[in-house]
Amino acid sequence: MDRRSRILNVIDEFRRECLAAVVDTALSDIRAARGLNQIAEMWDYVCMVVGDNELELTENAILTWQEDRTVEW
Repeated sequence: MDRRSRILNVIDEFRRECLAAVVDTALSDIRAARGLNQIAEMWDYVCMVVGDNELELTENAILTWQEDRTVEW
């Protein structure tokens, strides 16, 4: 059986290190937001998020997450 995985890599570009990789077979906006919250518990919230594939991560859960935490997109 061939199962594909989706990966959300969270990189701190200033320190040039990977903070986390959220891996799932289907990476919904709700799963991505939950992953970002888990990362923020360890590293604190960021001021800006830059995505390389923004169309995938502009669903309601991500936009709500970003607005509730005053994080620029």
